[in-house]
Amino acid sequence: MTIQAAVVGASGYTGAELLRLLAAHPHIEVAVATGDSQAGASIEALYPSLGAAYPGLVLEPFEPANVHGLDIVFLGLPHDASLATVPQLVDHVGCVVDLSAAFRLKDSDAYPQWYGFAHDQPDLLAEAVYGLPERHRDELKGARLIATPGCYVTAATLALAPLLDAGLLDRSGIIVDAASGVSGAGRPPKPTTAFCTVDEDFVAYGLLDHRHTPEIEQNLEAQVLFTPHLAPMSRGILATCYARPTAGQAPTTAALIEALHDAYAGEPFVVVTEGSPSTKATLGSNCAHVTARFDPRTGYVIALCALDNLTKGASGGALQSANVALGLEETAGLPLVGLAP
Repeated sequence: MTIQAAVVGASGYTGAELLRLLAAHPHIEVAVATGDSQAGASIEALYPSLGAAYPGLVLEPFEPANVHGLDIVFLGLPHDASLATVPQLVDHVGCVVDLSAAFRLKDSDAYPQWYGFAHDQPDLLAEAVYGLPERHRDELKGARLIATPGCYVTAATLALAPLLDAGLLDRSGIIVDAASGVSGAGRPPKPTTAFCTVDEDFVAYGLLDHRHTPEIEQNLEAQVLFTPHLAPMSRGILATCYARPTAGQAPTTAALIEALHDAYAGEPFVVVTEGSPSTKATLGSNCAHVTARFDPRTGYVIALCALDNLTKGASGGALQSANVALGLEETAGLPLVGLAP
């Protein structure tokens, strides 16, 4: 069985990561790869690492008609571009997997505040399935529109959701501090992501108003103060989350880790660890590493998650959801092992 796929926006980091993963997929074949800003360029010239898998592949301009009839289309476009593009595709392809935020938030009224545009596709917004299989596996089966989570959101959700589900945490005043590699800012050069800016630096940004905040709160059904940081590394996210226990409870570290084990038993891409999760341990893999602690001195619970922002946090998560939607083996094409050393 060969499934025909398109990667729209293949010149960006998430598009290139999708091509890397799809090259090892036993059932999905890349039929079309587009990149308007790099149209006419070979993928090997942009990403020499992909040359062996895609010899002669040339990026083409995106035209909706060129992908009609395909089994699956991955969209690696800006948020507002995806909003305009999805309606042109969803009735003409088997499944659309959107890596932007255009269909993540269920409250359409939130888009002007957090993303700067009005959402004009209420029916598709209601239909879109949130692409985090660990939380929405059943809904993903047979889905024709998937909204891939934000990278920070994936880390915060995997760290905290099981503890909230178990009734161990208060849903107010949760703090999420998370650091990301520079690839999370995308391929186009920016003054804030130039080498001389990020080298030997560590900085917080998006103070109080980062656009992933409402998505984290939507997933956790909780009040969250989220502060992202830019770390001088190419890939990876480490989320350190702080919460108060539910009133009247003082959960032990053992109980917290047991709740994580219970939630993720049988999950192929979540590793519950007794140690402290490390971004390097997840490099290039589709795995998230989680743990938790209770500090009786301060009364806080700490929950941590490390993952690769381009793999589990974006393209790998998108492919994992696509596998579920298409009825394929969920792990197909997805690496379990990180690169070390």
